[in-house]
Amino acid sequence: MAATAHFSGIAVERAGEPKKLFVIDDASHFDLYDRDAYVSPASAKLTSFFGEHLNQPQVEGRAA
Repeated sequence: MAATAHFSGIAVERAGEPKKLFVIDDASHFDLYDRDAYVSPASAKLTSFFGEHLNQPQVEGRAA
């Protein structure tokens, strides 16, 4: 587990919805910079999440 995992958990707890914590087993913080075995699944998850949630219409200043 990455040494920074604790801080990721805090960030997710404090975040508004929608939110999702995606953990890549056996990856360190630095593995996510340039190791394709870790970068590709993380990129795919981010692309899917943002594609689903960024295009939502705004209602009263908040995502619907």
